[in-house]
Amino acid sequence: MINEQIREKEVRLIGEHGEQLGIMSSKEALQLAITAGLDLVNVSPMAKPPVCKIIDYGKFRYEMEKKQKDAKKKQKVMEIKEIRLSPNIDDNDVNTKARSARKFLEEGNKVKVSLRFRGREMSHMAQSKHILDDFAEQLSDIAVIDKPSKLDGRCLVMFLSAKR
Repeated sequence: MINEQIREKEVRLIGEHGEQLGIMSSKEALQLAITAGLDLVNVSPMAKPPVCKIIDYGKFRYEMEKKQKDAKKKQKVMEIKEIRLSPNIDDNDVNTKARSARKFLEEGNKVKVSLRFRGREMSHMAQSKHILDDFAEQLSDIAVIDKPSKLDGRCLVMFLSAKR
């Protein structure tokens, strides 16, 4: 809200150099802003009374957009990387997959470990659950189980995330 859009009767006014000018009517505050050649901007509408500031609105909006862009740059987007295993996987292959999962976890991503069953392998699901448990055990120093293994169609799925 700027200038004439401010409808409150009284506002707490902050001057152009950051000094407190006190509580006054919004009309008086608007007159002070006009004489200074700047805008009256409502910076805190939820306060009692609302806080208004005498500033250049274009410059204020530019700085707010700049702050939002900087905050967005510092944000880390977490991805989910998938590691696929099969029930008849060899130990060395599990170790190789564990190394790549470790790399993903160190980058700050979550890892979805899926054990995929095909054909007759579906009848031996219970015996294959230990593969996921061993995989999680290998990564227990840097990873924690986010979601324990559960059946999802033809796959047993488990989620791992990095320890904090």
